[in-house]
Amino acid sequence: MGNAEMARQMSQKAGFIAALDQSGGSTPKALRQYGIEEGAWSSDEEMYGLIHEMRARIIKSPAFGGEKVIGAILFERTMDGVIDGIPAAEYLWTRRSVVPFLKVDKGLEAASDGVQLMKPITGLDALLERAVAKGIFGTKMRSVIDAANPAGIAAIVAQQFEVGKQILSHGLMPIIEPEVTISIADKAEAEEILRAEILLQLDALPARQQVMLKLTLPEKANFYRSLVDHPRVMRVVALSGGYSREDACRKLAGNTGIIASFSRALTEGLSAKQSDADFDKALALTVDAVCEASKS
Repeated sequence: MGNAEMARQMSQKAGFIAALDQSGGSTPKALRQYGIEEGAWSSDEEMYGLIHEMRARIIKSPAFGGEKVIGAILFERTMDGVIDGIPAAEYLWTRRSVVPFLKVDKGLEAASDGVQLMKPITGLDALLERAVAKGIFGTKMRSVIDAANPAGIAAIVAQQFEVGKQILSHGLMPIIEPEVTISIADKAEAEEILRAEILLQLDALPARQQVMLKLTLPEKANFYRSLVDHPRVMRVVALSGGYSREDACRKLAGNTGIIASFSRALTEGLSAKQSDADFDKALALTVDAVCEASKS
């Protein structure tokens, strides 16, 4: 990778990755959770301005730093924005010692074969070139599994790795995220199929290439240990997937070698109405809990 210090931090350092990449349809939900209702903005630009203010407040908090938060995933607009006059990715690394990642997917296709593939990522090469120029270390892209359908899961994993190879060609680290919906009745069966398909793709990678994996917390503790230990995997991280922070941390603590990459669970308890002192205190409690759960 282009930045050896960032690579060392992501592969070796204790801590977790903050997912600050809500976009499109998920932004109003994130703002509501933060105590800002939809009537507070009259345009998409105003909405994105409010979510940028929320993210900047999190990033600038004394509770948010590389000692415990080793990486952060940004939305494209956040990458293109500034914090205290400094480009966001540069601010993360130089001021907070946090490795910057970029969400690159453009949303999901309609459901088919029990899954939702990623929509085509138009202009991906140009976006990746911009990301490199802005000091981004890696990327993240999400697709969704809603049933233990072998054909659908194979297609999801194949698509993720195909795009992952394109990302690797730009010197960036791809976080591959085939999310398994936590509420499905056949979640354990879906995880069996998913693990097998990921292993097939990992085994086919060239010897010097690595990816990162972002996975739903599994039904069985340490179910993904073979992925954690695989030489083509830099790190396995877990998404909260709709679990409360308490439940997500409890499940995470039972999975050795996996660290958190939480979004909703990370911002749980934060509010625009809080004073800076109360905000920082609430965020510090969350950061401590998520970091501790990531140490297993």
